[in-house]
Amino acid sequence: MSRTTAPAPADRKDGATAPAEGLGHGLKQRHLSMIALGGVIGAGLFVGSGAGIAAAGPSIVIAYAISGVLVMLVMRMLGEMSAANPASGSFSVHAERAFGSWAGFTSGWAFWFLLCVAVGLEGIGAAKIMTGWFPGSPEWAWVALFMVVFTVTNLAAVKNFGEFEFWFAALKVGAIVLFLGIGVLAITGLLPGTDAPAPGTTNLTGDGGFFPHGSEGLIVGLLASVFAYGGLETVTIAAAESEHPVQGVAKAVRTAMWRIALFYIGSMAVIVTLVPWDDKAVVEKGPYVATLDHLGIPAAGQIMNVVVLVALLSAMNANIYGASRMAGSLVARGQGPKALGKLSSGVPRPAVLVSSVFGFACVLLSYWRPDDIFIWLLNTIGAIILVVWFFIAASQLVLRRRTEREAPEKLVVRMWAFPVLTWVALAGMAAIFVLMAREEGTRVQLYWTGGLTLLLAAVGFVRQKAAAGRAA
Repeated sequence: MSRTTAPAPADRKDGATAPAEGLGHGLKQRHLSMIALGGVIGAGLFVGSGAGIAAAGPSIVIAYAISGVLVMLVMRMLGEMSAANPASGSFSVHAERAFGSWAGFTSGWAFWFLLCVAVGLEGIGAAKIMTGWFPGSPEWAWVALFMVVFTVTNLAAVKNFGEFEFWFAALKVGAIVLFLGIGVLAITGLLPGTDAPAPGTTNLTGDGGFFPHGSEGLIVGLLASVFAYGGLETVTIAAAESEHPVQGVAKAVRTAMWRIALFYIGSMAVIVTLVPWDDKAVVEKGPYVATLDHLGIPAAGQIMNVVVLVALLSAMNANIYGASRMAGSLVARGQGPKALGKLSSGVPRPAVLVSSVFGFACVLLSYWRPDDIFIWLLNTIGAIILVVWFFIAASQLVLRRRTEREAPEKLVVRMWAFPVLTWVALAGMAAIFVLMAREEGTRVQLYWTGGLTLLLAAVGFVRQKAAAGRAA
């Protein structure tokens, strides 16, 4: 091992021997299965997909299919590494093992920053729904309530987090399965209680055709769809605290394909078949509410508002959990303040508190400085998930060959057609970076995210050199 490369995390407190981290192992297989199912269904799907439909029209189905393939490849690669070496630091640990501590530092703290800001954004979204139901109540009070509830939940044993996510995910999965069932009945003209004829292909081929805004519209839809897939990484973080981490993450990854195809691509196909893509309600109310209203389903708006609220609260809960575990893992590897790594009953409570406080600070900034600092925060996290995916693919390229040489029995999950599809995924990510640079709306996000990534990489590299100098 060269002096500039950090020791493998398995030689520290993280990595292959997850129990050495001292974390609890209270997540059961049913928790992990539901976290995997629910993690793919977020507010980005229920609400954010409306902007993608408005930009791409019916071709949003193709956009979600293309980005879905990329996400499936990323999840397969991450699943291969996580099944071989379960760790609460997930891809950060794998990046460190592949390239040195600078890579783990960069990807880990960038992801922590993303999750903390996302907690604030989700809290704001949930508060807006509550103020719609309770006019006159202050948004900040609802955010504070949600933050207290989920901070307390995450300060307790990990099984509490698992129970919350189990029931949140069950409701989301039930809602989207019911939506798809109603949609299929409506498309075939068999929906009870309505005399509306089957729509056929009218909404798919009329009013501008399948590509109403051409390739540019498809590109905008593609970029919107990529960022709707965030949240899939949580299951590999949670796996380290499950009863059977290797089997749990392997099962979750193997079911990723049908989950993505059913929930995302299936939903988009149902929506654009039933509702005209340029219906203003698709953006104003959200595509799911617009579809149910179009079909005349009673109280559709309020029903979907409940589901969206659950999706937002679930994301808040999962992001506080993920941020605290990532911070704890980084500290365990000597890449953060030691105070954050203190464990109580198997829970990194200081990391939970700091992550929650940072998230609440982002909410306050949205009120105090909405036009500068808050916008800066939003732009900074704009492309972080792509940076994380890039680290995942690059790490798998290195670690797969190393594992085949040193411990082939650990390859419980294997990346398909290695290394060809790994390179295909990396090329796909590079293409998305180029497309972001072309689009005015995403260019600034790419630049700010790039600046943050370079800053973290520089700090991480300096720290790695300093550690190597002390060890010499």
